[in-house]
Amino acid sequence: MADDSRSDMVVQVLAHRGASRAERENTVEAFRRAASMGADGVELDVRRTADGALVVHHDPRLGDGRVIGELAAADLPTHVPTLDLALDACAGMWVNLEIKNDENEPDFDPTEWVAEQTMALLDRRGEPERWLMSSFRIETMDRCRAVAPHIRTAWLTGEVPADVVGLLNDRGHCALHPWVHLLTREIIEQCHAGGILVNTWTCDDASRMRELVEWGIDGICTNVPDVALAVLGR
Repeated sequence: MADDSRSDMVVQVLAHRGASRAERENTVEAFRRAASMGADGVELDVRRTADGALVVHHDPRLGDGRVIGELAAADLPTHVPTLDLALDACAGMWVNLEIKNDENEPDFDPTEWVAEQTMALLDRRGEPERWLMSSFRIETMDRCRAVAPHIRTAWLTGEVPADVVGLLNDRGHCALHPWVHLLTREIIEQCHAGGILVNTWTCDDASRMRELVEWGIDGICTNVPDVALAVLGR
């Protein structure tokens, strides 16, 4: 992850659910493909099974409608990796782990068990500089900060509130992850002035990538990391 200095900033290319245009998303193959393309990092999604395993999958349900949180890990399709296997496949890259904990989804857990267990797993693995946590639920990031303040945290959002810098600094979160279609130059400048990094999701258009680079974006989360790397001349 790039540091807070603007002078020598290298825009980070973050493979959204791995190289998900080239391989099935959130799979070992997608993460390995991202590495082979030269991505700086990977974004992936963390959920839990009924028997307490941490696994990587975006939706709360499998394609056949079964709820992951109601299944044992052994009952999941082979393409759904455990978090440990996914992180192994991300060797050489930093990883943005999105904790899925939506009040409107069937596996919502107000106790923040997934956040706590994910932070414990990352602590066991070491390399705290490689991890960046995120969630749409800011309370989930607050819990991550509380149990492992040495691991960085970010807030995922669509619309960006006017007081976002104060909000994030007060809670100790280092980055904002805004939706690309609502992101403006002014938001980036406001965040940078307050020491907050900005990594946007999800941008697959080369022209928009060039604009974001001109605006001083810190990271671009994309399904096509090869396109982003080409835009950056890498």
